[in-house]
Amino acid sequence: MNQKRFHVILVKPSKYDDEGYVIRWWRAVVTSNSLACLVSLTNDAGARMILGPDVELVTHIFDETVEKIPVVKLCRTIKKAGERAVVSLVGVQSNQFPRALDLARQFRKEGFPVMIGGFHVSGTTAMLPEKIPELERSADGVTLVAGEVEGNWDRLLRDAYAGKLERKYNFLEVRPDLQGVPGPIMSRENLRYFINTHSSFDAGRGCPFRCSFCTIINVQGHTMRPRTADDIEKLVRENHRHGVNHFFITDDNFARNPNWETIADRLIYLKEKEGLRSSLMLQTDTMAHKIPRFIEKMTHAGCRRVFIGMESVNPRNLDACGKRQNKISEYRRMLQAWRDHGALTCAGYIIGFPNDTYESIMRDVEFLKREIPLDLAEFFVLTPLPGSEDHQKMTRQGTRMDTDLNGYDADHVVMEHPQMSREEWTRAYRDAWRSFYSPEHCLTLLKRRKGPRRRLLFSSLIWFRSAFFLTGVHPLLGGYFRSHGRKDRRPGMPLEPIPVYYTKRGIEFLKYSFGMLTTLWDLWWLNRKAQAPENESYTDSAIQPEPVEQTSDLATDKNSSVCAP
Repeated sequence: MNQKRFHVILVKPSKYDDEGYVIRWWRAVVTSNSLACLVSLTNDAGARMILGPDVELVTHIFDETVEKIPVVKLCRTIKKAGERAVVSLVGVQSNQFPRALDLARQFRKEGFPVMIGGFHVSGTTAMLPEKIPELERSADGVTLVAGEVEGNWDRLLRDAYAGKLERKYNFLEVRPDLQGVPGPIMSRENLRYFINTHSSFDAGRGCPFRCSFCTIINVQGHTMRPRTADDIEKLVRENHRHGVNHFFITDDNFARNPNWETIADRLIYLKEKEGLRSSLMLQTDTMAHKIPRFIEKMTHAGCRRVFIGMESVNPRNLDACGKRQNKISEYRRMLQAWRDHGALTCAGYIIGFPNDTYESIMRDVEFLKREIPLDLAEFFVLTPLPGSEDHQKMTRQGTRMDTDLNGYDADHVVMEHPQMSREEWTRAYRDAWRSFYSPEHCLTLLKRRKGPRRRLLFSSLIWFRSAFFLTGVHPLLGGYFRSHGRKDRRPGMPLEPIPVYYTKRGIEFLKYSFGMLTTLWDLWWLNRKAQAPENESYTDSAIQPEPVEQTSDLATDKNSSVCAP
């Protein structure tokens, strides 16, 4: 029997930078969890021969943040063999949607059907159904997929193979049970583009909180849907087999995963009984330290870093975004609990709440540096992301927002502010980064740590300083050494002449290389100073968990609260 082949091309699109070039790197840090999920679902569908015993599913995997997508070459190779394919653009966020549409047009020009899924399509469908016709017009013949595809991926592949893909699929009504579903596994070939043998997986989806700027809750729901400890063990074992032992658990709030303890116990068992050690990064809310045994067990299981959605130290800002579930008076106690168990703490911090001014932002950042025992901070511009309650309200009220979705990356200002001009807002955002990661404060951060965690902090400081100061993009969008393509420029922007283009790229490369060497030298010197004998007493134990005496308008409301990012 001659076996037919049907190609499934899975693409995680990147986005355009301010000059219109695709953001792509020589090496990045963390793989796309959405892409890994689709890889596993496709491989499972192929193993079950869902298209029939005479049809082989061939999977092609591309992450555009680290790979150039060979659209024409790939499509023509498939067509030359007399075979067919479907293209799926996966995990597409709002800031990636313009690039996703441009890629979709390239594939459709070659005659292949294209699907687009992810948070932009899902969030818009969930929160602004009146905008669906406009969304479909912008997609121009591309199939839109809203919601999670576990339980529906077979149907999509069958429809694609039969040439009967519908214009739109809406799977938001029924959110899938994840227990026993194939979990995210990335192939070893694709992992070579990432450093630190680092991958990711979702141990569950959903979040019980109701932050107005969040899209997670409107796409994945408020009910936590976990994977089982058996599912996680299978994921960890398979990744270890490929040499991967660093994991980012992508749950928006792992502390509220109902299976967190059984998962932690299983990871501890694998570590102690079988020597399968895993280094974990988690996302949690600010009240996770009140869950009995949570911090103790998670750090024992391998948690080395924790991301906490602090968002602000100003109670008026926290009230404005509906973050009523964590108390500012608990910040120090919570952070000290993580530090006592050896985990680095990183806070998400939002710039541009309605009450903010340039002066209040910089004052709050100084308070954050001086009074809150954080190791790291990630700053974000307040952005009305499609799929959030904020965006829904602003759209229906007719509030003016930028129409170019490429800027909706929490690194650009996309709306007006009641207290600041756009220029002032941008300056406050960038000055917050500069202040927190100034040489003086980096020295303070290094003084607070010693032993292995200081080394981990040192490498993290390299990442944050190099990403923001050298590449001009947010660390979440960053990587090491830009990989440009002269023709990979946004449609409508001119193609630069070869001498001009390569001269600019050469200058950028030299500036980046020199800047990286300077960054490494500066941080090495600061680390040497932090290790000086007179700083030995400046350690974790020097930071006490008592509540801070508040001044001015900072954190005076003991009932204010914060949740996970």
